[in-house]
Amino acid sequence: MHGGCELNHEYSAFIDNLIMLRRSENRGALAALRKGLGKEPGTVPEMFEHVVPFLPKRATKEQEDAFFLIASLFASYPEGTGQVDMGRTFRTIRSKAESDSIEGRFVGLLKCHRDNLPDHLRHAVALARSKDAPIDWYQLLLDVQHWDDASGSVQRRWARSFWEDRREKTSDQDKEE
Repeated sequence: MHGGCELNHEYSAFIDNLIMLRRSENRGALAALRKGLGKEPGTVPEMFEHVVPFLPKRATKEQEDAFFLIASLFASYPEGTGQVDMGRTFRTIRSKAESDSIEGRFVGLLKCHRDNLPDHLRHAVALARSKDAPIDWYQLLLDVQHWDDASGSVQRRWARSFWEDRREKTSDQDKEE
């Protein structure tokens, strides 16, 4: 289970395969996947052999796009595998960065439209790589597909992960007074 959603076999097999490409140091496959960075998902033929076999049988366009996006993002930061959602990833970045702009970048990501999500995530993953912050690729695959859910559950969960330490700090300050 990731973030309240069941991670099905196809999804876990896909991410497991990406991790296997990293572990086996398959530089050619990772380079092919990186070619998708900044491109419309599913438009880079070099990626097909590493993504298409793992697509769900009756995949929607949103699902296919998510698989291609995650493959290219993973290939740009294959060492970054962890078990934290992007809110926690940004929290780690904020703790390591000497910049006040991290919160603004995170808010920009939270409020971005699905059409702009690939660019925002590409920048977020590059930032995570620069600060050695982990990413849960399994969860990110699910989250990308549920980005437009009317409930905003993905964005709210990420926000809780990012700002949950504020409550702890406020609570500690109240105790000191």
